[in-house]
Amino acid sequence: MLSLREMDVFRRVMELGSITAAANALRISQPAASRLIKQAEERLGFPLFLRHRKRLIPTTEAKALFPETIGAFAAIDSVHRLAGNLKAGQSGMLTIATIPALANVLLPAAVQRFRVARNGVSVRLLAVSAHESAMLVAEQRADLGLIIGPMTHSDVVMSDLCAVSLGCVLPKKHPLARKTELRPSDLQGETLIGLSPHLPLGVQVVRAFSEANVPLHLSIEVTQTTVALALVRAAAGVALLDGFALLGGNSRGDLVLRPFKPAGPIVARVLHPRHRPVTRLAQEFSGILHTVVREMGLIRLKAKPRA
Repeated sequence: MLSLREMDVFRRVMELGSITAAANALRISQPAASRLIKQAEERLGFPLFLRHRKRLIPTTEAKALFPETIGAFAAIDSVHRLAGNLKAGQSGMLTIATIPALANVLLPAAVQRFRVARNGVSVRLLAVSAHESAMLVAEQRADLGLIIGPMTHSDVVMSDLCAVSLGCVLPKKHPLARKTELRPSDLQGETLIGLSPHLPLGVQVVRAFSEANVPLHLSIEVTQTTVALALVRAAAGVALLDGFALLGGNSRGDLVLRPFKPAGPIVARVLHPRHRPVTRLAQEFSGILHTVVREMGLIRLKAKPRA
């Protein structure tokens, strides 16, 4: 097995035609270059050059070996370039596991800004449930995750990103749209659209109706806010959703969101793996997320780590 130094001298001699020229190119002495060629021949068990009248003539074996040597150094150069790009954050892949609600609202602007700064980096977005997001981060198959609501996982660290209010989405001309806020009693008799009572948002809705001593009946249960918005537009009912819902789904301006009381805030959280340092790319993306949140006018929360 040749050392890199021996291969380098061999390559230079093949390219430049003499040991003296190779030594000059490598900034080593001519005797050192000759010694390295001799070592290479001893390792290989065959001569690389024939000496004829102070000239070096490559052997058949040397001619066969030379293209492979060039390929090896090209690969080494490629590794060095990639390592430099990774160090500068200009290459690699950032994988984000996020719930669909946040994928539609916060991520488009954040990904666009991130790609402007790191156009050599690929971004992979996985739209999954909050539980799946935590699992992917914990198993180090995602660099960071985005969820709404609480989550407990021993292999994940959470930090609060921002908060919105729970609200009721209505058609703009709905009679209840005239109110500044809505309570469970206001929604009696309405066809309610909502997320599963087993999800964090659904739990808040169930609690609010229970505390108000008002029966809760979800006429239409959905798994994604975009579906709920489409149903409201189709006059199928009114939807109890988080404030993120309208941020990315009301380009027509035909829907309104009224705060639903007495429900508390809906918190968006960032997930990182507990047992691996946060990557440079994930750190930078998290910073961009906080900037996007600020510019959108959302309630920013201190990035306080949570177990």
